[in-house]
Amino acid sequence: MNYVGIQTQIRRNTFRSVLMLVLFPCVILVLTWLGVYLFNLLEYGALKEEFNFYPLHQSAIDFIKIAPWVVGICLIWFVIAYFSHSTIINKATSARPLERRNNKRIYNLVENVCIASGMQMPKVNIIEDNSLNAYASGINKKNYTVTLSRGIIEKLDDRELEAVIAHELSHIKNHDVKAMMVSIIFVGIFSFLTQFLSRILINRSRYSSNRDSKGGGAILLILLILVLAVIGYSITILMKLAISRKREYMADAGSAEMTKNPQALASALRKISEDPLIEAVEQNDVAQLFIANPRKKGASFLNELFATHPPIEKRIAFLEQL
Repeated sequence: MNYVGIQTQIRRNTFRSVLMLVLFPCVILVLTWLGVYLFNLLEYGALKEEFNFYPLHQSAIDFIKIAPWVVGICLIWFVIAYFSHSTIINKATSARPLERRNNKRIYNLVENVCIASGMQMPKVNIIEDNSLNAYASGINKKNYTVTLSRGIIEKLDDRELEAVIAHELSHIKNHDVKAMMVSIIFVGIFSFLTQFLSRILINRSRYSSNRDSKGGGAILLILLILVLAVIGYSITILMKLAISRKREYMADAGSAEMTKNPQALASALRKISEDPLIEAVEQNDVAQLFIANPRKKGASFLNELFATHPPIEKRIAFLEQL
């Protein structure tokens, strides 16, 4: 892997975050226009007769009416996500604050790494799961958080756990968490919009079926839902690809630099690879935050191609070369 300096990595993550912020409303509006146009095709039955421009004309009128509402909803979503993202992530992962009084070992390890690297102390959370995993989250210094599972706390020794903590702090230092948080927020709203539009179309088809004995409306509905599903899935993939898998190598290297002990993280990753599954995240889109994929691995080629994490074996080999 080619070496990339920390400042270069920070600039890249900042650029990715800004680019997604700019493209997000544009993609939403394009998706809205497409949904309105296909809805009007269903409404006026343009596929049953010679093509006419009425659905297109009506779609333009409807889009002008709807667009301000869509933009407003996007802005409201941004505001809610900005001020509530920590709560949303904690609920998605079943994380809660880790009390300092009964967990001095963890806080001492986090503070030691922060002092050595000149970083501000983040919040510390815990997931009550016996599997081994961890992640960093947050958008600014007030809500940067390192979250550890119960299993990783109990099953790693101090040097291994310190290396994992340093890995997560590297994500914060490199601004990886900002780009990942923006990605998760966007994937969430696209998933919501796809489900919302699908429900509207299903309800619309029930009305259309009463007027269309030949079933043409139902066929168009299936095509429409398929198009929206493909678009939603494609956007999700693009958002994941926007967060380079090299971020894990960079964080691994950052951990080795902070602790001066790359073998400790290599040893930790071996243990993590044996049981990284976190039950709480099996059905949501926060898997990319974790140090190792917390979901069950799929065997398909596409799952490997669009994986959010590089193979742990390659990461261990990379650490052993340092």
